[in-house]
Amino acid sequence: MLTAKIITFGISKGGCSKSTSSGITSYLLSKEEKVLAIDMDGQGNLTSFLTGEYDICNAFEQRTILEAILNEDSRSYIIKIKENLDLIPSNDFLATLPRKMFEKGLNLDALQKALQPVMEDYDWIIIDTPPALSEQTVMPLSTYSEAGSYAVIMFDGSIFAYYAIPKFLEIIDGARERYNPTLKTAGILFSLIDARAKENEVMQEAIEEDYPNLKFETIVRRKASTRRIAISGFERNSELKNALEFYNPFVEELKKRVQQKQPQR
Repeated sequence: MLTAKIITFGISKGGCSKSTSSGITSYLLSKEEKVLAIDMDGQGNLTSFLTGEYDICNAFEQRTILEAILNEDSRSYIIKIKENLDLIPSNDFLATLPRKMFEKGLNLDALQKALQPVMEDYDWIIIDTPPALSEQTVMPLSTYSEAGSYAVIMFDGSIFAYYAIPKFLEIIDGARERYNPTLKTAGILFSLIDARAKENEVMQEAIEEDYPNLKFETIVRRKASTRRIAISGFERNSELKNALEFYNPFVEELKKRVQQKQPQR
């Protein structure tokens, strides 16, 4: 019987490739295992990335993670992307989540309750989060799995993301203490906008000094072909091999870290 491993991509700064990375990771893992991708960002970028649908408010009206959480059962809100890959979409109405949780008296374990009926249907649950330390970020980190729950912290090489890392680690610590004792930090993934920027080397040294053993060996260098996946999709995409050049080794490294269950931070 399966028990899903949970991977949450996050950082409280925009433009760090959370949606792209969570989407590509979901796709690559689904080649061999069953994956559920969850969009916890009201912008719906992961939803659009995997479905090719950009009118998400109409396309997924009342069929999103918002309704799954409020009804404490995700089963009716899962859509099939391809063999082995499912998605619970999001749209702009997710912005109402904090108010509606308050009205219904729900706590930060609400996502846990919504996913409980499907936790044994998947090998992996991959969650994209917004660039904010809000309920939409804290709830995924608070979701427990017997197979383990892990956070991937995205880092774009900027000073803004650098100072966002300790804040995110504090949220991870709080979620672990209060709701999710299995939660570990899988690592910090560099996703560099400009791989030629001189400050990258300095920032890499700073991360390695401040957070030893947390940085993934793989560094994702932004490529135009990777950005075009959102337009061209994964199937019959002639440049897909080039687009996934850096993500293939990242996913292998992620699987190895999870399998080893090495203590992180």
